[in-house]
Amino acid sequence: MSREITPDYETQYLFPRSLEEWVKAEDPARFIREFVRQLDLSKVRDEEQRRIEDEPMGRPHYGFELLLSVWLYGYAKGITSSRKLEQGCRELLPLMWLAGTHEPDHNTLWRFWNRYRSLVRHVYRQSVTVAFEANFIGMVLHALDGTKIASRASRRSAWHREDLQKVMENVDGRIERLEKLIETAGDSGEGDDRLPEELRQQTALRERIRTALDQLDEKKQNHLNPNDPDARMMIDGRGRTDFSYNAQAVVDGQLGIIVAADVTTEANDERQLGPMVDQVRDNLGQNADTTVADSGYDTAEGLGQTEEKKVSVVIASKQRLDQVGPYHSSRFKFDAGRDEVECPRSERLLREGTRRHRNKPYPLKTYRCTFSGCPVRQECTNARDGRVIEIGPYHAAVVRNRERLAEPSSREALRKRGAIVERIFAEIKETLRFRRWTVTGKEKVQTQWLLLCAAMNIRRMIMV
Repeated sequence: MSREITPDYETQYLFPRSLEEWVKAEDPARFIREFVRQLDLSKVRDEEQRRIEDEPMGRPHYGFELLLSVWLYGYAKGITSSRKLEQGCRELLPLMWLAGTHEPDHNTLWRFWNRYRSLVRHVYRQSVTVAFEANFIGMVLHALDGTKIASRASRRSAWHREDLQKVMENVDGRIERLEKLIETAGDSGEGDDRLPEELRQQTALRERIRTALDQLDEKKQNHLNPNDPDARMMIDGRGRTDFSYNAQAVVDGQLGIIVAADVTTEANDERQLGPMVDQVRDNLGQNADTTVADSGYDTAEGLGQTEEKKVSVVIASKQRLDQVGPYHSSRFKFDAGRDEVECPRSERLLREGTRRHRNKPYPLKTYRCTFSGCPVRQECTNARDGRVIEIGPYHAAVVRNRERLAEPSSREALRKRGAIVERIFAEIKETLRFRRWTVTGKEKVQTQWLLLCAAMNIRRMIMV
């Protein structure tokens, strides 16, 4: 007959279990402790020593390694609140073990986070270095993408230029009517004490609205959240518009290690290709054999810059050749040697001049068709002076990217992109429940993203 297992609350042990026996050998807390122990913290120790010398009195302070270990474990488990971490240090065995049974309060944890923000990038880069030295990074295929994460500030507190202007018009109308009523009441000798008070309220409201509009002008924005001025209105993957930040990541295809991470306030990804491949080289000393990204990164400037740096990239095109008409600009061939353009009917477009485009930092060379008897003129262009083709300094890089897209290996690499990088974003948002920043301001948001990416790398290495 099977014996029922019940808890024994009465037995007393002569020698209590040591702290090392509290967690199993495979517990993630052990990996985090060893990871933190391997960090070069000489800079932190010097800073702490100076701070202690400046403040000789007071209670003993918590060590850097203890608090960093607590934060890393929390982020790896989806606990990003200092109050919940404080509770975890009292209730969760791995956190109690990491903290050595100490119980740092939420204020201590937050002060640590705020004081050492500048060192979080070093911690993140160390997570990349550890993974690289352990051969967890293949350097064969990297995938780049961005995800929108909503600001901590409530959308209801935001300022919108159009709404403010409407309210301003209504307030101006009320003030004008009140001034006339006060003037009429004064002439008749029948004063109303409520009128001047309401006028003061409306005047104060007008000043607040005017201040808000001035701040919108200063930021050159039509939408602004006063509680998080750095956040921008963005459309997320579900089609919802909210004040957000654009979190960028480059992920290695072997294990899913995040080898580069950053945060931008730009709603699109057009300018992020160059900086992100640069960061990969800074972190690892080299770039992968191939780096893939979706069409959001498809810009001539980005392709040209990566080509100059000898980085092999495959970017999904915004306009595929099989989806455009027979006389789309992508079907015109540029002959750099002869300095002319050949149209799909093999007619020549001669160099006309140079023009500037408001959205491009470089000049564009223009080539105009002068073949007046073209039988497909109506299909090709509606311009009275003939078709004009613009060629930028990075045109050759764009053409070469289109050629790579025609290769089966490149198409296969692009198909893998989503499984490599988008699953990381899904794990962050769905498994760890991180769908909104818990801090405000770009600098703090960037710190939080780097800490989260370091924790994600640790999660990946623990799974091996």
